[in-house]
Amino acid sequence: MPSDPPAASTQRGLVLVVEDEPAIADVLRLNLRAAGYGVEVVDDGGEALHATRTLRPSAIVLDIGLPTLDGIEVCRRLRADGDWTPVLFVTARDDEVDRILGLELGADDYLTKPFSPRELVARVSSVLRRTRGEGTAPDLLRHGALTVDLASHEVRVDGAEIALTATEFDLLAHLMRRPGIVFTREQLLSDVWGYASTAGGRTVDVHVAQVRAKLGAASPIRTVRSVGYAAERSAPATTGPASAGS
Repeated sequence: MPSDPPAASTQRGLVLVVEDEPAIADVLRLNLRAAGYGVEVVDDGGEALHATRTLRPSAIVLDIGLPTLDGIEVCRRLRADGDWTPVLFVTARDDEVDRILGLELGADDYLTKPFSPRELVARVSSVLRRTRGEGTAPDLLRHGALTVDLASHEVRVDGAEIALTATEFDLLAHLMRRPGIVFTREQLLSDVWGYASTAGGRTVDVHVAQVRAKLGAASPIRTVRSVGYAAERSAPATTGPASAGS
């Protein structure tokens, strides 16, 4: 299947489409190109790994049901290699276990077939906005040993860098920008993922769990039972030993 020449990837970024159904791959390619993206199409998991390492795409649209090496394993190997290219899973499966597994591996979003190509393009654009930090002013958020650099998209705990996916980073930053404010799962889906849904609460829960696992005791995210999530307010920094009698 023909792909775009390298120059076509310079407008909005190169998207790697990994899909073994030619008709679906062609529709995705046409719609992504119409939105200004360069597109490379492969139909095999092994080819996907090679293309990711050689082409360095801006994002990957990854079918789970691939021959030989499925999308889950492709994502697993990329993350194990320290490659955090944004991944949007596409699959015919509509099983919550599959969705949770994909998100726990570090996928940034998930679409179940059949879906609107326009929705997929919107999801890709949303992930890339988060990755590139579009619309955010350079700033540094702090909470105890945790620092979140909005300009460089770096997260550090006691100076050690923590690898977060684009979605995990945006979720953490969104909560930390408004410490003490409680967000429902529906609000977070709209604000962070960029779409309205009443059925994606589990997606939010999984991403919160992943952020907490990576940050450990430094995580500022607290659960507000029956409501949603909030970032703890930072305790005031101490400048020296407390005075006697205080």
